[in-house]
Amino acid sequence: MVTGYCVKCKKKQEMNDPKGVVLKNGRKATKGICPKCGTKMFKIGG
Repeated sequence: MVTGYCVKCKKKQEMNDPKGVVLKNGRKATKGICPKCGTKMFKIGG
């Protein structure tokens, strides 16, 4: 599982439904959803 920081929970959580994306500048990132509160999560470089 991929972990990321949830701004709403204010701690690291494992992402639900992680998806790899590529930013405009070519860097890789991961988008997902917090399992506790349902907020969107984002992690650069994963």
